[in-house]
Amino acid sequence: MKTPRAKKAPPPADRGPVAPPALFSEGAIAAQGRVVVLEEGLYSLSLAPMPAQAEGSAGIRFPIVHVSAPPSEDYDMAEIVAGSGDVAGWCEAGGGVAVVKAPPGGGVVLVTTYGLAGAMAAIDVRRLGHPAAEAVRPAAAPARAEDPIRSEIVLHIEREGDRRFEARGWVGNRGQRRRVEAFSIRPLETLAPGDVEYKAFGPNGRETPWVTDAKLCGTRGRGLPLTGFAVRLASHLRDRYDVVYEGAFFESGVAGPHRNGESCVPTVFDDPLEAINFRVLARP
Repeated sequence: MKTPRAKKAPPPADRGPVAPPALFSEGAIAAQGRVVVLEEGLYSLSLAPMPAQAEGSAGIRFPIVHVSAPPSEDYDMAEIVAGSGDVAGWCEAGGGVAVVKAPPGGGVVLVTTYGLAGAMAAIDVRRLGHPAAEAVRPAAAPARAEDPIRSEIVLHIEREGDRRFEARGWVGNRGQRRRVEAFSIRPLETLAPGDVEYKAFGPNGRETPWVTDAKLCGTRGRGLPLTGFAVRLASHLRDRYDVVYEGAFFESGVAGPHRNGESCVPTVFDDPLEAINFRVLARP
């Protein structure tokens, strides 16, 4: 006598796709960053206190500031030597201090404020061992409207190479028909290098992207003149300052003055640039 086989259980009803277990959660937060470029040396970065807010996502109390040394194509890596916070590189709303060592040739530090929409911690940067000297002064009092903010311009000029000027009137070789092939702008007070943005125009309508952090804009060694340029400030400064600039060209003469990102180009197509007049003014 055969033993009857057990009946197979019916297949489970199709309940649709099963959601996987939650592996993470996320929440968007506001952030604002500033790049600080330092010459070789040891510096203290003092972060001013900010209004504390209620506890935010995942138990983090905002605002909170992170001081880091990001990778850079122009500078070797800086070193965050010490900090006043409980966790290296982080400061809470009460403010704090980070000590940074910039290598030979200079270094760059990124200061990022999280949790404040459109705002960031005020920074006071000082070279240690030189109490009277400041590397940058992003938290300085605003300049008077009649006083341009001191700035430095580097021009790459044909047959001369890189030339460094303080922006006091015209820089370059006005009237000597020597082509400007590249340029950069670095503020020397009040503003940080990342606060000034600029771009260049070249032959046949060539246009570069906006450049910042005092990086050279244009070309070297290719014999390509600039045929125009434009300058503007970072968005959070445009209601406080005006950028005013002019360009001198071989055939067209002076173009401008132009302001706040307007294109400074010659009236003669592809006319080479030979000099720049640039200034940043605080609005009354």
